[in-house]
Amino acid sequence: MFSIRGDSPASDSSPTPPSEGGGGGAKTAILFVLVIALIAATGYLFIQVTQTRSELAQTREALLDEISKIHETSAVSTQTSRRSVESLKSDVDAARRQASQLAGQAKIDAEKHAEELAANLQKVQQEQAQRVSAVSAEVSQVKDQASAANTKISEVSTDVGNVKTEVASTRSELEKTIAQLKATQGDLGVQSGLIATNGKELAALKALGERNYVEFRLGKTKGPQKVGDISVLLKKADPKTNRYTITVIADDKTVEKRDKTVNEPVQFMLAKASQPYELVVNDVKKDLISGYVAAPKVQQTRNQN
Repeated sequence: MFSIRGDSPASDSSPTPPSEGGGGGAKTAILFVLVIALIAATGYLFIQVTQTRSELAQTREALLDEISKIHETSAVSTQTSRRSVESLKSDVDAARRQASQLAGQAKIDAEKHAEELAANLQKVQQEQAQRVSAVSAEVSQVKDQASAANTKISEVSTDVGNVKTEVASTRSELEKTIAQLKATQGDLGVQSGLIATNGKELAALKALGERNYVEFRLGKTKGPQKVGDISVLLKKADPKTNRYTITVIADDKTVEKRDKTVNEPVQFMLAKASQPYELVVNDVKKDLISGYVAAPKVQQTRNQN
């Protein structure tokens, strides 16, 4: 790299042969270069070492942070697990304490619940087995309920059959009673409907539904008494002859019906009906009559010509 030249004195112009001193200068130059290279290498190594130390320090700090975080996480997890276990133990203890305070079947249920909580801490499979057992019991209970329901349905079917039989019997009796009823002519000369002579026959007429019926029981009073759409005043009642005399007030008109007999249809017209109303007395006692008023179902205004 370096060339060493010897400079001769100014007064001597002839070259001098190389001497041992010139070889020593070349070695010195080489040594000097090596020293510089060594210094440069040492400086580079020093820089590398410094940089490596810095990176190692950063790595060490990062590792310490990670280790610290791991310790904190581990501590939190351990504390959480400990709290969970303590909470479960507390629940078990509380359930057991509750079980010890209850009596009878309630105590048995509480103890069972406490044992189930303890079993949950020990074995999940045992809990599953208990659930399967409980489901089997519920299925059995549902079967029992279904069987009871079938029995109840059978009983209801029997009751329905009995009711149908009773309805058929009642209908037959009703038809027989209606067949025994008679129609007669009223005191206005209008053909009357069927006449009931007692409570049973009146019930049959009501079931037939052709007219509206209002029952009454009238004694002698100073003023008329309301019976459905009309008012009636009893003036005389003779149980010996089964005759009576009444005054009928309807549509602001007063009509006296004298010496009428038991089960005779007493007819009178109202403006709102095209058919006559009928009053039938079934029983006459001293100062007392009882019977019913039959009113047409169709209410309409008659032509006033």
